[in-house]
Amino acid sequence: MSKSTSAFPVTIAGTGSYVPEKILTNEELSTMVDTSDEWITSRTGIKERRIAADGEFTSDMATKAAEKAMEQAGITAQDLDLIIVGTITPDTPTPATACYVQEKLGATDAVAFDISAACSSFLYAMQIASRMISDGAYQNVLIIGAEKLSAATNWDDRNTCVLFGDGAGAAILRPSAEGEGSILAMEMGTDGRHTSILDIKGGGSACPITAENLDQNLHALSMQGREVFKLAVNAMRTAADAVVQKAGLSADDIKLVVPHQANLRIIDAISDRLAVPNEKVFVNLDKYGNTSAAAVAIALDEAHRSGRFERGDNIILVVFGAGLTWAAAAIQW
Repeated sequence: MSKSTSAFPVTIAGTGSYVPEKILTNEELSTMVDTSDEWITSRTGIKERRIAADGEFTSDMATKAAEKAMEQAGITAQDLDLIIVGTITPDTPTPATACYVQEKLGATDAVAFDISAACSSFLYAMQIASRMISDGAYQNVLIIGAEKLSAATNWDDRNTCVLFGDGAGAAILRPSAEGEGSILAMEMGTDGRHTSILDIKGGGSACPITAENLDQNLHALSMQGREVFKLAVNAMRTAADAVVQKAGLSADDIKLVVPHQANLRIIDAISDRLAVPNEKVFVNLDKYGNTSAAAVAIALDEAHRSGRFERGDNIILVVFGAGLTWAAAAIQW
């Protein structure tokens, strides 16, 4: 488990997000599979999710979120010198989706690469970016979490198809100037003993998609929900506790918790562990479902733009994902 914090302060200069126009409600899903609004809502807290258009790719959504973050940070594409995209639904296996984003933005001077830590990818990218800025290698870093999970969903499986949606969130990181906030502490962890409980089994070198297995939905996410729930709660509790302690904060010091948007029961468990009231926890799960790497990034941007925190406030981000992976960040805005 990583327990590192940047040696020199790094701030979040801007955030942005994008979700597709098409809304898929629980009622509409109930016409596709054996489910109902009551069943989905009571078990997950999800009411609807966004679905990308056929010609709308992960890089398209990532680019739109990035443009909003850049505008808020007051920089142009030419100011970027590093782009990191976290995704499990890349446009193509290679080149990296970050390369497509670089081209679409016109960020010709930026280094660009992807990372794959599922729902934890945005905070993994945040720690990587913070370190590289802290080392003096880069100044303006764009980090993005983006997913087109509708392309990796088995729409005949009611246990998974109700959970996922599409979207992208982004942030600009740079060295903190005097009087600005900074990333106070970060935590990352991985436990590869649980790779099989949340995965996409086909499409890689271990199981290529062939004409013989094309109808087996090996391209789609599969999940053992009960096992994931238990491990996710424990991992997120541990990571959140760690960054709160490392940052020297108490529950009263926390203005807002922005958790991974996967399941309302998990979010409630994390709220209880941190001893913060529900009004201090940001939730948009009902509108978007689980957008994996994009989830906490979209939530951060929406919380920021809606005034849920302001300069000087302390916020906690916490996530978990396939791998299993988990991460948390304590940030003074």
